[in-house]
Amino acid sequence: MSATSGEKIGSTLAHLVKVMKTPTIGRVWEDLAEIAREQGWSHEEYLAAVLERQVADREANGTALRIQTAKFPAIKTLEDFNTDYQPGLRRDVLAHLQNTSFVPKAENVILLGPPGVGKTHLGIGLGIKACQAGYPALFDTAAGWVNRLSDAHQRHGGLDQELKRLRRYRLLIIDELGYLPFDADAANLFFQLVAARYEQGSLLITSNLSFGRWGEIFSDDTVAAAMIDRLVHHAEVLTLDGESYRTRSRRELIETTTSRTP
Repeated sequence: MSATSGEKIGSTLAHLVKVMKTPTIGRVWEDLAEIAREQGWSHEEYLAAVLERQVADREANGTALRIQTAKFPAIKTLEDFNTDYQPGLRRDVLAHLQNTSFVPKAENVILLGPPGVGKTHLGIGLGIKACQAGYPALFDTAAGWVNRLSDAHQRHGGLDQELKRLRRYRLLIIDELGYLPFDADAANLFFQLVAARYEQGSLLITSNLSFGRWGEIFSDDTVAAAMIDRLVHHAEVLTLDGESYRTRSRRELIETTTSRTP
């Protein structure tokens, strides 16, 4: 190939990748072409290699954007979760949830247990898995969700619009349900969120209270029962127990420091 011909092809490809919005192809086509010539690839093999790089980069960028949009308070992965501290945790259920098949089925996940046992870590980890699988997710505390719905409710027709807008997120994560009790208005707003998501979109909820105490959260056993009925109809419920990670880490640090003291 002459220099003039090569420059013309390069110019043409630069224009095409700009029009098609495929910048990765613009970065890799030349290097891959050299490898293809050296290794004797067919035209089809070269084309597949170029397209695979473009798709891989696009998926990676999409995942990063979904994770950023989800508003996780921190990045915590399932791979970093130490299941040894949770001997009662159903490993088979957790493994099943990792494939995120519950999201397209609009099924829910409920994580129950005392503070500090890793519920938020698992919730974020599953949320990240959902983002990596291509599902938009959104994270907030229970109090944050109620504030969001209350603000929308103040606008005429705003609550319905907000609930419809939230449908774009295949997974909503509601953290720390039960740490603060809801008044009647807040309980009603939360119920409407649960009802709107029923069989339409997935909810992942973490709570420090067992279902039997949810009446304390909503100040009404009837409302709590109706809420639980919708949530668990299509759901996996995992119960975590044991000592708080923070308490354990602090105790282990003190023990280590003490053992080193002469």
